[in-house]
Amino acid sequence: MERIPEPDLMDDAEQARAYAEADFSEPHDVFVKLFISRFPDFSGHEIIDLGCGTADVIIRFARAFPSIKIFGVDGAQAMLDIGIQDVKRNGLEQNIKLKKSKLPDSGLSYRKYDAVISNSLLHHLSDPLILWNTVKLCSKPGAQIFIMDLLRPDNVESAKGLLQRYAADASPLLQKDFFNSLLAAYSLNEIRKQLDAAKLEHLYIDVVSDRNVLIWGEP
Repeated sequence: MERIPEPDLMDDAEQARAYAEADFSEPHDVFVKLFISRFPDFSGHEIIDLGCGTADVIIRFARAFPSIKIFGVDGAQAMLDIGIQDVKRNGLEQNIKLKKSKLPDSGLSYRKYDAVISNSLLHHLSDPLILWNTVKLCSKPGAQIFIMDLLRPDNVESAKGLLQRYAADASPLLQKDFFNSLLAAYSLNEIRKQLDAAKLEHLYIDVVSDRNVLIWGEP
C-alpha cells in the first residue's frame, strides 16, 4: 500500500482536548519500559523529546527517572498548552520544560542531550530526514536514541482491523486520526532507507508490536 500523508501538525484545540482526555497510559507506559529495557544502565541527566504533544510520555519518564531534566518540543501550541497544565498539576515544573518548535529548528543546535526520544512524530513528516537530522543535531557523543512510531499496514483492510482492535471505543475524531496515521506511517524498508540517507544505518530497528516499530541505539 502506498503511503498517504497527513498534516505535519495537530494544532486544533478539539484534537488536543481529545488526546488529553483519551487514555494512553498503556502504550505510553510501554514506551518508557522499552526505553529501560534497551538502555538498562542509562544514567544521563538531560533528555529531549521531539514532538512531545501533551507531554504525557515525558511525565511518565520523569516519574521513572526523577533526577533527569526533560526538554519537550512540539509545533502544536494547543498540545503544549495542555502539557504545561499537566506538568504543573503533577508538580514536575523543575523536571520538565516545554517549548514550541517546528522542525527543522536550527535553534535546537545550541544544546546537546544524553538521550533523544520521540513517539509518533515520524509518520507526520513528509520529509523524514527532518527528524533524523534533528536527532543528530541534538545528540551528545554516545547519546541514547529512542524513536518509536507506527508501521504502515500492508493494505487498507489491515488498517481497518487495527482500528477496530485498538480504537473501537475511542471518539470518532481519534479513530479518524489513528486510521489516517496508519496510512501515513512508513514501512520498514522506507525507514531503513531513511537511516542510510541520514548516515544512521547502525541504529537498530525492532518491530515491537503489530503496529509499532522502534529505532534505537547510539548516533
